[in-house]
Parts: sequence; structure tokens; C-alpha cells
Amino acid sequence: MTTLADLRRDYASRALTEDAADADPLRQFDAWFDKALKSQLIDVNAMTLATASPGGEPAARIVLLKGVDESGFVFYSNYESAKGRDLSANPRACLLFFWAELERQVRITGAVTRTTSEESESYFHSRPFESQIGAAISDQSRTVSDRSRLEKRYAETAAKYQGSIVPRPDHWGGYRVKPETIEFWQGRTSRLHDRLLYSRQGDGSWSRSRLEP
Repeated sequence: MTTLADLRRDYASRALTEDAADADPLRQFDAWFDKALKSQLIDVNAMTLATASPGGEPAARIVLLKGVDESGFVFYSNYESAKGRDLSANPRACLLFFWAELERQVRITGAVTRTTSEESESYFHSRPFESQIGAAISDQSRTVSDRSRLEKRYAETAAKYQGSIVPRPDHWGGYRVKPETIEFWQGRTSRLHDRLLYSRQGDGSWSRSRLEP
């Protein structure tokens, strides 16, 4: 019988060299993300978001990347959720993309701020009606006695706003992670993986170093 200790595979499809990598990590991210899109991977914008409570208790969950530019990586959520409470008290986070088929990871760390109300409004109203209702009625991360209560609340709210604009709830909006480090990981043979770490400098420029695997 196969055991957990026996589960392994070698990585051999690609390399990540300093000569081939862009000097700007955001352009490098765009190149890798574009490759993942063209490879038709499922949920290519899914990323692990890691936060910590005021007492240092870590937590991680999957969220979806909804924007990226020079100012940072954007996702949306409930401000009163467990992740929202973590970020209010300790506004730093780590993001992790894992594209298994390409044998690639990207890890981002940085400070977190909320997006502007205008950005949150714009994205909220671009979502499907059903998703807007779901966000409006959910007390995310709170205990609920049974699913029927959620379904009743959803049905009542959907009927109320059918054919009209759903107001964005005050407890829902965006977060932006401004990257301070971005690490690119490319699987290689013999576990000699390629790891390039970009670190933001005081003047806004980026330094780059190779990490041992």
C-alpha cells in the first residue's frame, strides 16, 4: 500500500534563470499569470491568503485575485469575517499562487489596506446579481444554526431587490496587498528548485536574489 512518505514526483519541465526573468517582479508575475491563463488552468486566479490574529494565531484560506498593478494585489471579502478581523488588527498578509501543472509558485508578502469605496462599489456591481445578494446577506464566519436560515434570508433579500440595484453593504469591500517581497518558485529535477526573491527597496526599486531550494 502506498504511504504518504512514498508520494513524490520529480519536476523537470522548465527553468527560471536570472537572464530569462524580468527585472521587475510585477512584469514577471504578469508573464507567468498570462502563461497560466493560456494553459487553461482551473481557477488560475485562486490564491491562498494567510493572515494572523492579534495573538499571532495563523489562518489561511483561498480567495480570488481581482486586480493587480503597481499599487498591489486586490481581492474582495467581508470586512467583518475572520480574515477581516485579522487584517483590521494586523494589516499584513501573505499570498500564495500554486499552478501545479506548470510546477510554479508565487509568494507575495506585504502590508494590507482597503480599496477605495469607489473601487469596491464598481466591483460589487460588476458581480452577478446572485453573488451580490450572497454578499449582502452573509454574516461571514459567524455561527448559523442551519442552512435553511441562510436560504430564507437569501430568498427574501433577492425578492426585495429583484429588478433593482442591490446596495453594497458597508461590511463588504476590497483589500490591496502592497508587495514588499515577491518570490518565484520553479520546480526542477533532484529537488534543486529555482527560487528568485525580489525585495522592494526604500526608493521603490527592486533587488533580486537567488535562494537555495
